[in-house]
Amino acid sequence: MAFRNIAIIAHVDHGKTSLIDMLLRQSGAFRENQQVAERIMDSNELERERGITILAKCTSLVWNDTRINIVDTPGHADFGGEVERILNMVDGVVVLVDASEGPMPQTKFVVGKALKLGLRPIVLINKVDKPDQRAEEVLDEVFDLFSALDADENQLDFPYLFSSAKDGWAAASPEGPRDNMTPLLDMMLSNVPAPLVDPDMKFTMLATTLEANPYLGRLLTGRITSGVLRPNMTLKAINREGEVVQQTRVSKILAFRGIERQPIEEALAGDIVAVAGFDKATVSDTLADPSIDEPIPSDPIDPPTLSMSFAVNDSPLAGTEGTKLTSRNIRDRLMREAEGNIALKITESASRESFEVAGRGELQLAILIETMRREGFELSISRPRVVFQEDESGARLEPLEEVYIDVDEEYGGAVVQKLSERKGDLVEMRPSGGGKQRLVLIMPTRGLIGYLGEFLTDTRGTGIMNRVFHDYGPYRGALPGRYTGALISNGDGEAVSYALWNLEDRGPMLIHPGDKVYRGMIIGEHTRGTDLEVNVLKGKQLTNVRASGKDDAIKLTPPIQMTLEKALAYIQDDELVEITPKSIRLRKRQLDPNERKRDSRKAEAV
Repeated sequence: MAFRNIAIIAHVDHGKTSLIDMLLRQSGAFRENQQVAERIMDSNELERERGITILAKCTSLVWNDTRINIVDTPGHADFGGEVERILNMVDGVVVLVDASEGPMPQTKFVVGKALKLGLRPIVLINKVDKPDQRAEEVLDEVFDLFSALDADENQLDFPYLFSSAKDGWAAASPEGPRDNMTPLLDMMLSNVPAPLVDPDMKFTMLATTLEANPYLGRLLTGRITSGVLRPNMTLKAINREGEVVQQTRVSKILAFRGIERQPIEEALAGDIVAVAGFDKATVSDTLADPSIDEPIPSDPIDPPTLSMSFAVNDSPLAGTEGTKLTSRNIRDRLMREAEGNIALKITESASRESFEVAGRGELQLAILIETMRREGFELSISRPRVVFQEDESGARLEPLEEVYIDVDEEYGGAVVQKLSERKGDLVEMRPSGGGKQRLVLIMPTRGLIGYLGEFLTDTRGTGIMNRVFHDYGPYRGALPGRYTGALISNGDGEAVSYALWNLEDRGPMLIHPGDKVYRGMIIGEHTRGTDLEVNVLKGKQLTNVRASGKDDAIKLTPPIQMTLEKALAYIQDDELVEITPKSIRLRKRQLDPNERKRDSRKAEAV
């Protein structure tokens, strides 16, 4: 059987996963009466909740006697490590673009990598059914994007179609015919080359993704470059430097058939399969016949730009809500995560009580924290910090990001002012139709930490902000911090409504009446720039003398709801986020007020 290997790449929320659902349905991968969830490829619980793809996944369908392996890739730049590896095992890409939004920064990020690898894209303008679609204009924008990314003549002469994945049709023009997805499937066969493989040579395969399976151990997925693979064959793993990592026997071969992985007895060159049996080999290693010594070349990935400290939860409420509490539990879990996610870098502190976890961005690290808390972990997390580098002369370099903002014209001025204060440089400002502006800025990653909430407030929730790693550049100096101080509990117990009501003029609260608090925990935001210790445990003094006026029921202003991302962006350097399976609390790093004063004096002296 012939093979085609294709990745679907696009910006987040442009319809990749919905498109794959429809292709599987129309190619007969499901029975007519089979019960299948919507967005089947987003199998992870967090993916379904957030409506985003986090992990790259593979599926396959048969069309005109050809097996088409399709990879659904993440759209967020934070998961770019996944995207880069996937592109190395496919021979073509479908670039999916929203018919009203047009090419967005993540499209640029992934398409740039695909063009560099020499892949010729098929362009699919999706969501043509939207009332604000501008499909022909968007097609011109895609051409301009390819041209700006140094596409060659062959890549600029790309085939294209218009579609509505939700309604299940693709056609050569936006008007139709709106029948089915056959034009796209036919275009995949005619425009994507068959994989360049040699079935007669010895077996070789580059491991592209890795996962830990509870029954089979490590599963290494990749495309077979040459030869044939059968269970019980002896293979060795060679790293990028050409060193042998291990030699072992293949215990199982799994192939992607529809939405399931099935064991097979023979895998041919060109197919994408998962191999079980290795316990040390990892991503970017070459799995090969013992007679092979040269690894398949693989690219290094972009460096991590942001880091946080993951430490044991040492608050007075530690151990009351979670089951995995020790540094050993945390270490084992992080090391397991690092095995399959090469965009993460984990270093252990000298005390072994905390771990520095560096990744691509706030979202990637927040997803990891959210996954761990659902598994029963309790953690103390520090404020995100950027990962600096040094140039040849020893000068400090910091990561810069390209930020794309779509905003109503009336809010554009406020956004530019805020981002200029955060050391952003405005590169482009142009009208994008419908009373909106497109702003493009180059900003330090530091300047974007904690800005999203402010941005949504300034644009009344109508602004769209996207970012992508640009480069490392010279350090741009100190940034303004949080303008408000913190209200800090001075005792342990449960918060009382009357005490919270009395403190309302001091600033908005972060807790509800009845919530457990402890000394050093942040319970609210001080309207002034200083921290203030307050008593939230003090109830109303009751006497046996009846008051002449009837006591009114206390009415409290609803507290600020802290999500995980919001909490991580909100805290300062001397504060931590306490994460448990049931709660997200903010606290001072030093719970004792005297220790806090001592630390602040040391910081001022420095």
